[in-house]
Amino acid sequence: MDEAALGLSRVVVPTAAGPVVARVGAGDDERGLLLIHGAAGSWRAWIPMLREAARAGRPLPRVAAVDLPGWGESPEPVRPLDAGAAAEAVVAVARAVGVTRWTVVGHSLGGVVALEIAVREPDRTERVVLVSPTGPAVLDAIRRPVRGGVRLPWFAGMLLAMRVLSALPGGGRPLLRALGRTGALGVLAGPLFADRAGVDPQVLRDFGEETRPAAFVRAARSAARLRLPSDAVRCAVRSVRGGRDRFIGARDATAFARVLPGFRETVVPGAGHFALAERPEAVLAVLDD
Repeated sequence: MDEAALGLSRVVVPTAAGPVVARVGAGDDERGLLLIHGAAGSWRAWIPMLREAARAGRPLPRVAAVDLPGWGESPEPVRPLDAGAAAEAVVAVARAVGVTRWTVVGHSLGGVVALEIAVREPDRTERVVLVSPTGPAVLDAIRRPVRGGVRLPWFAGMLLAMRVLSALPGGGRPLLRALGRTGALGVLAGPLFADRAGVDPQVLRDFGEETRPAAFVRAARSAARLRLPSDAVRCAVRSVRGGRDRFIGARDATAFARVLPGFRETVVPGAGHFALAERPEAVLAVLDD
């Protein structure tokens, strides 16, 4: 399913980080839904959720799903991309298409960007929804690979694989595409999902096409300097994650609740790190809350 079938159109917006490609809903509504993918994806990560919303007849605010600089169809950023620069790029897209107030939804590392938007734009951010957000356990695994890797071995293994792939010709992307086309990538991506056999094959193909090993490694390097925001976030924050998410630490929710207002976590059985693909109806239910 492409953007046209979802009622979206492709736009290119100039930002301080370089041109950013996004898919935006029709109309001139000032209230929007900003969708931010994680370090291994693009706007297409949200297709299962948007497709489920259309199937179920669930109205959504005007959608703006971005490809962050260096991911998807957006070219490499013209300056180093940290969470602040990524947040600025997303806000630039929102303003360019006329969205002035928003709910922002971030998956995985995109959750860090979502919180950064809430800090920078408190009067425009009505709510933040985190989907399998990057939390203290992942940050610890990046900063202290031995200790943190023992606690989150699947994430440590993926980060190592991305580092190896980024050193290959083409940054490892030709190999990932080939694995995606043959179906072999499903085995390697297995830790991301609770039940790989139940995942739409297109999701796995998109994973092979959209993953940028070098961008993943750069994002991890930048994330090593992150700290969870404190009272700078003023809006309510909701979180949803799969019950079998191997990239979430046992104490992550407690750490988020300590610093984020109105934080509440929903755990979805039968889903892994990509609940937005495995259980999109559950993510929509959190959006409806």
